[in-house]
Amino acid sequence: MFLITPIVNAVQKVGFVSWDLSLTFMNLISPEAPKGTLIPPGHPGAGGVWPEFVPPKEGDSRCCCPGLNAMANHGMAETLVDYPEDRCQTPYGLGIIPRDGRKVSFTFVNQCIRDTFNYSATFCYYTPKYAADMLGRNYDKDTFDLEEMDRHNGIEHDASFTREDTHLQPDQSKVHLPLIKDLVECATGKDKDGKPLLTLADLSKFSSQRRVDSKAANPEYSMAKIHRLFASNNATTLLTIFGGRVDDLETFFSEERIPDGWESRILKRRGVTMTKFNWIAFKLERGIDESKVVPKRLKDDPTPSASEVDVTTDV
Repeated sequence: MFLITPIVNAVQKVGFVSWDLSLTFMNLISPEAPKGTLIPPGHPGAGGVWPEFVPPKEGDSRCCCPGLNAMANHGMAETLVDYPEDRCQTPYGLGIIPRDGRKVSFTFVNQCIRDTFNYSATFCYYTPKYAADMLGRNYDKDTFDLEEMDRHNGIEHDASFTREDTHLQPDQSKVHLPLIKDLVECATGKDKDGKPLLTLADLSKFSSQRRVDSKAANPEYSMAKIHRLFASNNATTLLTIFGGRVDDLETFFSEERIPDGWESRILKRRGVTMTKFNWIAFKLERGIDESKVVPKRLKDDPTPSASEVDVTTDV
């Protein structure tokens, strides 16, 4: 048994990587979906028409992930315990995941993420499976409440783009608007109409600033390699799924609402694969240089204390 288990795990990993590489290859040789046709008719978001946006009410469950929160804010009016094969046939009407954010099936959210954002099948399997394993749940049979994703240093991590660290704000469902303002204001790119776009270099610079600021303000700051990977992959979403478009991102992050008429900027029929994500995340991470960044609070105070100076030199 002790020998079989690692062999099985290794085979599964090889199979998963092969699956993702095959999807990446198919994206390279297949035509993109015509704009406006990515989401099938009758599904939430088809033709850019999203289910009604309803902010969370008291008792609803929300978490550190803007994507999950947005899907719940455009969600079904009732929590489903037995998820139908075709959610469009549900008696509760069109919606994405349950509006109250509770009793969400891991397997159901897999398909919801795929349909809403056009992530690849590999990504949509890996992420909820990782979450199920983190919580000690059965991926195929169990459910979760969104707030359970906030386990510190599980999926949630310090130096988030949209949240203060858990040490400073234990309720990770709370958006920190000043961070979002700083993020959108750092955009240096422009689209063909002159509208602001976030670039890879912008996100590397912003990531550097966030990590340095977090380290300076949070005595319990931690950023293990796995969480650096999570952070850079999350940042990659801004460039891929949202195409770096500041207007869409500001709405999505500040209100956790899917903009009217929005469709994923990735029109590849197999979605954004983990191979693609990791390649962009690798370049983003290489551009991060904390040694060149001064904590924001020191920029605002030209005469920092000795302890604050020590923090800066220890980055």
